[in-house]
Amino acid sequence: MAEVDTAIKDIGDKIAGLTLVQAKSLADYLKDAYGIEPAAGGAVMMAPAGGAAGAAAAAVEEKTEFNVVIKAVGDKKLQVIKVVRAARGDLGLKEAKEMVDGAPKTMLEAISKEDAEKWKKELEAAGATVAVE
Repeated sequence: MAEVDTAIKDIGDKIAGLTLVQAKSLADYLKDAYGIEPAAGGAVMMAPAGGAAGAAAAAVEEKTEFNVVIKAVGDKKLQVIKVVRAARGDLGLKEAKEMVDGAPKTMLEAISKEDAEKWKKELEAAGATVAVE
């Protein structure tokens, strides 16, 4: 291991000991205060001098929340209503029917990609046309 200044070693040890929440907070602070943000490969990237960080230097965040939208019901309306009731859990038969009749309609909001794909697959198997947005 190369010779490292004690101050740098102390800072490195403190960073390595951070929790995920603390590390995220540190990254946000460095970005806001100094225009420094991590690059995709884990290296540090400096923003252009003068605060001209602009859209080019902004990091692209990966989407983590998805909506399931029923675009069209198809021929098997009853099966689609059953899937809507199973997915939502909080709807009675009447509310689920109204949702299906109101297509295009957002059925689920802000769910994980896995859950969105699962319900899309089930709705399509029931005959609906579905989009994950």
